Amino acid sequence: MQNSVVFWLRRHLFSSIAQSVLTLLLLIVLALVGSTILRWAVIDAVGFSGTAEQCRAAAGACWAVIGEKYRPILFGLYPYDEQWRAALAVLVWFVTVGLSLSPICWHSRLLWPLWIVSLVVMSVLMSGGVFGLPAVSSADWGGLPLTLLLFSGTVIIGMPVSVVLALGRRSPLPFLRGLSVVFIEGLRGVPLITILFVAVNVFPLFLPAGMEVNKLLRVIIGIALFFACYQAEVIRGGLQAVPRGQYEAAAVLNLGYWHTTTKIVLPQALRICLPAVTNHIIAAMKNSSFVIIIGLFDVLTATTAVMQDPVWRRYYIETYVFIACLYLLFGFSLSRYAVWVEGRIDERRNPEGVS
Repeated sequence: MQNSVVFWLRRHLFSSIAQSVLTLLLLIVLALVGSTILRWAVIDAVGFSGTAEQCRAAAGACWAVIGEKYRPILFGLYPYDEQWRAALAVLVWFVTVGLSLSPICWHSRLLWPLWIVSLVVMSVLMSGGVFGLPAVSSADWGGLPLTLLLFSGTVIIGMPVSVVLALGRRSPLPFLRGLSVVFIEGLRGVPLITILFVAVNVFPLFLPAGMEVNKLLRVIIGIALFFACYQAEVIRGGLQAVPRGQYEAAAVLNLGYWHTTTKIVLPQALRICLPAVTNHIIAAMKNSSFVIIIGLFDVLTATTAVMQDPVWRRYYIETYVFIACLYLLFGFSLSRYAVWVEGRIDERRNPEGVS
């Protein structure tokens, strides 16, 4: 074990004089910066249970602001006495996502019922109005539950639409291909803020008198369509990368278009473009912060609103570090999961490890 560590260090960090000097310089910089951050964040910091008076007297970070404001940061405008429902909905979401990412549930007979049941449970918890739960308008939803809802809706709606658009853009039918091109280029050519503005302020003008569509639902569909247009181009690139021989082999086996697409071409295309697909999914999580434009309080917007408290306003760095850690945890976990999926696919394609 020790020899392998030494070999790795020599190969990657000290393989030459120039690389050794550069490694030592970087270690010195990391030591200086790291010691400064460590002193500010840990040694001279006030813990989560501290008070505002202790923070004003301390030379380091004030993590007490997180302990004081974590509920409005995580749950936004949701009624204080009912925030246990929002916390339970978040727990249901994490359990559902965890099961969905497990190979045990990689089947449509299990995956779709799981999400349908989970969405119903989360909707009942957040909305209330049944089982003795007080009703809470979607306008009062905020914080982490709203961020997760926007993200889930974007991916669940956007991914199937993106596949349809990618297939439509490569369709041999001119009308279907042209329609897909117009839709993709039209939505990709405008900012997301414009789509949100149209979904909230313009779309209701075209509805019949007395008819109303939930504002949050309109926002989710708008973001999902925007996401789908970018994802469609990624999937189209994967479709173009599939060797022509795969199509010819399917034709020799007398397979129809749908069998060729769903059983042979599309799985290979998704495998090829998996890193780019993952990148857009991570971006979809961060794009949820744009809803501040239309008055919805996701976790980032809720944090900004909370920091208007004059007692804690000066400790905004700590709160944004906390939110950054949430986003970093999500993005890093998803990227590592994508790497694991790629490795699993490679093992199934090449179980003997033959190159």
